[in-house]
Amino acid sequence: MALAFGDFSLDLERRQLLRSGKEVHLSPKALQLLELLVAERPRALAKAEIRDRLWPRTFVSESSLTGLVTTLRSALRDSARDPRYLRTVHGLGYAFCGVVTDDAPRRRSARRGLHFRLTWEGGDVSLTEGENVLGRVEDAAAWIESASVSRRHARILISEGKARLEDLGSKNGTFLNGRKITSAVALADADEIRLGLMPLTFRVVGGASTKTAKA
Repeated sequence: MALAFGDFSLDLERRQLLRSGKEVHLSPKALQLLELLVAERPRALAKAEIRDRLWPRTFVSESSLTGLVTTLRSALRDSARDPRYLRTVHGLGYAFCGVVTDDAPRRRSARRGLHFRLTWEGGDVSLTEGENVLGRVEDAAAWIESASVSRRHARILISEGKARLEDLGSKNGTFLNGRKITSAVALADADEIRLGLMPLTFRVVGGASTKTAKA
């Protein structure tokens, strides 16, 4: 069984964490911590409970758990200040706060050879199952350097072979084929996206296109 969150996949049988299909190295304890928090989500676990589960009948200092959390956040490219996956519950412990889905749709898309891409002047990225943030934050799926683009400007959600575009409260707006969007909208091959003043093109590679490509 595999679980997907963002561009990560947690394979419970093989005990592996993958990012965009490539293995992310984790120590056994860090992987155990991730599996525990994901299994108990969204419940927040007290530090004492986590220590008892990870180090049964063994005394360990609180710094051991703190260091393990820091290691896991680094592997997930997460931030304690603005968490996407691992939330600190002050005065208690930690909780997994990401959206987790079955990884089967992602694997079916891969078997069909279906891929989603985003291109713009000076940039070209592959999009993965789940959330793909577009903007100027360091961990954005598409990092776009433009004064008209907000830090977390918009996102493209990929699920079961379909893609949807959503604005994230950007300052200069998100546009699809020339029209400003105010809610999540479906994307098709060759759609033109504009973030502020920055134009981009959404492409579906492999499988059947749902739109005639522009000449």
